[in-house]
Amino acid sequence: MQMTIGVIYAVLFWAATLVLVLGVANKIRIYAKVPAPLKIPTTPAPVTQGGVVIRMMQEVFLFKSLFRSDKLLWALGFLFHYAMLLIVIRHFRYVQEPIWGFVQFMQPFGKYAGFLFIIGLLGLLARRLFIDRVRYISAPSDIAMLLLLIMIGISGLLMSFVSHTDIVMVKAFFRGLITFDWQPLPTDGLLLLHLGLVAILMLIFPISKLLHAPGIFFSPTRNQVDNPREKRHVAPWAEELEKQNKMFLDELD
Repeated sequence: MQMTIGVIYAVLFWAATLVLVLGVANKIRIYAKVPAPLKIPTTPAPVTQGGVVIRMMQEVFLFKSLFRSDKLLWALGFLFHYAMLLIVIRHFRYVQEPIWGFVQFMQPFGKYAGFLFIIGLLGLLARRLFIDRVRYISAPSDIAMLLLLIMIGISGLLMSFVSHTDIVMVKAFFRGLITFDWQPLPTDGLLLLHLGLVAILMLIFPISKLLHAPGIFFSPTRNQVDNPREKRHVAPWAEELEKQNKMFLDELD
């Protein structure tokens, strides 16, 4: 039974990983190809490329613009994202042998970050349900994604503090995925639920709003230098059109 479950979940995770990687790569390709015909950096904006890099790092790691616009959303988002980062670092132990010292050091932090993860998500969910202006623009998919993440967090916490599973077997299963070596998986219902929800998240990630993660790097309001007076901004397609028009006028002459 454990071997059968292991094969089923191995195929599921291989498929989910393939969808995740190819889907995100395709979205990044699309983002990169979308033209930015106008110079539209949100002011005050940096006037050098180095300043743009610093600004982008502030957005990625500190959510600077979000802090300025909505303190409650910033606090909840900051709590959720950094708790998730600690949790992901903690989960590296399932694919490493030997486990890196840094990952070992982060184990207790990642374990208790699960509570902060749930608190942040519940706050984000309450915001969408009880703040009128936010509820008005919230789609069912927004609520569904939050509920999915909450269920993943709760099932993970239950395995950590209430119903433990065979960690050695789980680690052997995930290391086997890397080398395409079939390994059995514990049949604990809580573990199977947790892994199933994670696989669902991986499958729908490329078509969800969670793609703001790579998308922020392609936002023209953030990645452009504020130098319209010093240098004319011409999108590649507009530059090509100008060349064609010039060639046409030259032929007429």
